[in-house]
Amino acid sequence: MADKKDAASQAYSADQIQVLEGLSAVRRRPGMYIGSTDVTGLHHLVWEIVDNAIDEAMAGFCTEIQVVLMADGGVSVYDNGRGIPVDKHKKTGKSALETVMTVLHAGGKFGDGGYKVSGGLHGVGVSVVNALSKTTIAEVYRDGKIYMQEYDRGDAVAEIKVTGKTEKRGTKITFYPDKEIFDTLEFNFQTILNRMRQQAYLTKGVTIYVQDEREKEKEDTSPRKYMFYFEGGIKSYVQHLNKGKEVIGSVVYIEKETEAGMVEVALQYNNTFQEIIYTFANNIHTIEGGMHLTGFKSALTRSINNYARKLEVLKEKDDNLLADDVREGLTAVVSVKLADPQFEGQTKSKLGNAEMRTAVEAVFGDAFAEYMEEHPQDARGVVGKCTLAARARLAARAARDTVIRKGALEGMTLPGKLADCSSREPKDCELFIVEGDSAGGSAKQGRNREIQAILPLRGKILNVEQSRLDKILANNEVKNLIIALGVGIGESFNIEKLRYHKVVIMTDADVDGAHIRTLILTLFYRYFKALIEGGFIYIAQPPLYKISQGKSSAYAYSDEEKEKQLKTLNKDIKIGIQRYKGLGEMNPDQLWETTMNPASRVMLQVSIEDAERADKVFDTLMGAEVLPRKKFIQAYAKKVKNLDI
Repeated sequence: MADKKDAASQAYSADQIQVLEGLSAVRRRPGMYIGSTDVTGLHHLVWEIVDNAIDEAMAGFCTEIQVVLMADGGVSVYDNGRGIPVDKHKKTGKSALETVMTVLHAGGKFGDGGYKVSGGLHGVGVSVVNALSKTTIAEVYRDGKIYMQEYDRGDAVAEIKVTGKTEKRGTKITFYPDKEIFDTLEFNFQTILNRMRQQAYLTKGVTIYVQDEREKEKEDTSPRKYMFYFEGGIKSYVQHLNKGKEVIGSVVYIEKETEAGMVEVALQYNNTFQEIIYTFANNIHTIEGGMHLTGFKSALTRSINNYARKLEVLKEKDDNLLADDVREGLTAVVSVKLADPQFEGQTKSKLGNAEMRTAVEAVFGDAFAEYMEEHPQDARGVVGKCTLAARARLAARAARDTVIRKGALEGMTLPGKLADCSSREPKDCELFIVEGDSAGGSAKQGRNREIQAILPLRGKILNVEQSRLDKILANNEVKNLIIALGVGIGESFNIEKLRYHKVVIMTDADVDGAHIRTLILTLFYRYFKALIEGGFIYIAQPPLYKISQGKSSAYAYSDEEKEKQLKTLNKDIKIGIQRYKGLGEMNPDQLWETTMNPASRVMLQVSIEDAERADKVFDTLMGAEVLPRKKFIQAYAKKVKNLDI
């Protein structure tokens, strides 16, 4: 094996770097290459470099990757793979390193012999990172020497040079994102940690170190260096995702090489009502799924239906279980590796290779059917879970039909407590979900009636984390909200029917208000995630204090802001400080001025930066298990001043 690796290592040279086109468009249209120039695009730079290191690991040449957030704002990524070639490239006349770093679509992933399987694209990824960084430094440890070249906004500053000797092998890329390109240069350590943990699960045998060398806040006691290594691969990943949940049976793990590529699947059921399926192609997280996901779903539904009929849980007269039934409470990871992945878009969100649908469907279908035969107790537990989900679906459909029928019988009238706006242009309209009748009264009087609608909720709505859809639809407060939104729920959900393009959660700035806000967010996350992903959900930020002196007054939205304002006031004159305990204490004019006026208000837009982490937080805060919630509160209570999920 070692001889083969050595031979392949020697063969990886400039001849294997193919040049397809130049770099000129990247700085003009960065969104085409990294998706956006916001914080998501910023982190995409890290993913591109790490993807290249992971490719070395998948090819069998790398066992260690180090990612460091540097104190000076840069990021360095090192892998102990073969090292990017440094010999002269025949077509460009430059070194292979400079070619890869400065020419778009120049890399070892396009020709034969460089990589059998790859996710990152040397040259697409690294050259784009180089183009969008103020400074990039490439160091290659190869042939006993250290080679170095520096770049300024994509262009080489000088020729490649040897800076010393070394026994190491590999590549280290250090880059400093360009403030002319990005909205922010602040990397989120937790986001990077989550991604690196995920990559370690997906790549058996590689160790990933992540370190944050930036200055910490005084109260931050969290560690700044982590190591990830998982012998069990995606089987360990599923166990991690199901941690703290009541599971059904053991983790099912399947791995098989096919003509189309490697297929790897791990899954396990739990007693929650949500599904978690993560799909990957060459370690790239395909967040929109694709052919491998289609094949998996098809095989799962068919296998469970066949087994349910064999057990006679499903009688001849019974309809088959639907795809949604067999995925309730499912946690699964589907990972494929193939030589020529066809991704939709540079951000690689969906896999288009039709052959992977057939491969996954065949491999997983056969193996899962065999697993159920060999583990009858686990299989009965899974089938029982799925048939119960089917009965709940039918009950939910009946409840939903009742909701729709009620609306139709009443001439599609909206909930009685909803004070609707006069405009019928959804893009202009706003719905404020308000806590209680008192605040609702102030909001109704203070609003702009043309574009702002008010829906007061009575008390705390149902915790949907612990409820099926049929129970949810029986809850009046939730039912009123669904009718007001207009989009339907479950099978009938249609985002095109959304009646308001700003849906604002407006609750009191106290513990009860935070709890109600979390309950509403849980409902949106579990059943209306598309509204969050579409940027339609907001959280209002009402002030905590009104500070008065003489005839002038101002509002403070935090304790820190209050202290700053107090320092600017004349201490010889009497100062009045009013602490708002709830929105109902504000008169309509104050509520409009501070919280509802589009010209002066402050609102937080709700987003899902990391679906896995968000799912864990909601499960911890709102799930049935008490101990994880207690530990979460104990860990974060002293740090968190204002928790928004």
